[in-house]
Amino acid sequence: MRRTPAVLVAAALALGLASCAAPAPATQQELTKVDACPQASEPLASLDLVDDVRTATGVSTACLSSHAIEPVADEAAPVLPVTVTDSEGRDVEISDVDRILPIDISGTIASTVFALGLGDQVVGRDSSTQFAGTEDLPVVTKTGHTLNAEAILELAPTVILTDTTIGPKEVRQQLRDAGIAVVVISGDRRLDTTDELVTEIAAALGVPSRGEALIERLDADLDASLAEIAEVAPASVEDRARMLFLYVRGSANVYYIFGEDSGADSLIDAVGGVDVAGEIGWQGMKPMTAEALVAAQPDVLVMMTDGLESVGGIDGLLERIPAIAQTPAGANRRVIEMADSEILSFGPRSAEVIDAIARALYAPDSATAESAK
Repeated sequence: MRRTPAVLVAAALALGLASCAAPAPATQQELTKVDACPQASEPLASLDLVDDVRTATGVSTACLSSHAIEPVADEAAPVLPVTVTDSEGRDVEISDVDRILPIDISGTIASTVFALGLGDQVVGRDSSTQFAGTEDLPVVTKTGHTLNAEAILELAPTVILTDTTIGPKEVRQQLRDAGIAVVVISGDRRLDTTDELVTEIAAALGVPSRGEALIERLDADLDASLAEIAEVAPASVEDRARMLFLYVRGSANVYYIFGEDSGADSLIDAVGGVDVAGEIGWQGMKPMTAEALVAAQPDVLVMMTDGLESVGGIDGLLERIPAIAQTPAGANRRVIEMADSEILSFGPRSAEVIDAIARALYAPDSATAESAK
């Protein structure tokens, strides 16, 4: 698999989110609702599979079986102080992990810290961190994904874990100048970079053995999910769903296609789909064009939930982007949507994310399918 420059996804997300209000913090009621995902724990092969993934109809919601992050069993105490070289080449000494602030554009760093069993030490969050146990944490990002130095300093974190998907960099420097250990983690977000992500974070927090235990569990979970998907995916490439990741923010008139090396292609490959953006040579993320949509001829559009809602659902999408009607996906009103805070959150939930998308693809009735939308 290819590695993804984080700036590609970050730029697209920031462009849309900067023009929109930050997502409202998830309530416990909302999280409980997400946990109630129909048949999410049943084996994929045992569900009511569609005869042909290319001709299925309607909107399906990919949802996770649980909105909680399970910590590793390893409870080894942090060994501190520790000095790490971060992704920007800075040597950073961390001597205290009692007050951890993990912040990035996707909530991945925070979910990793919780998976390492250090969730009780987390003092704040970004607006994308919306899993169980984070509801009451103060949000330190404004206008979606901009660091609020004043809010961060009020929390008095002893260590900040972040990456270049969130900024501005001047604020990161301001926090360093205030004496806070700021570790910039690699921003690569793909299925094949999860182990490196865990290793970096575990090292910075002085819990390398917990990191090793988490990697072992995540690799096993991912292998199991991929094997389950392989059982139901069509053997012939010609019979596989042609899929396209469409990033939309209707209120800001932002319409992007995510192609090769965007991270979205990693998800499509994993669920046994064909990344049609790659077929037409679409690199990274670029503004959508009608010509590209018609050339790609997707059977299925993959979107973020808030993005689809921002254009008024499938009806609004077809009205705003008439070219979609000239594709099989448009003719069948076929969209798989997933929560913004989950769909690109590579990390501890990678296996669950691809499993959820696979269920929405191969067994839409087991997901929250709304064919009448």
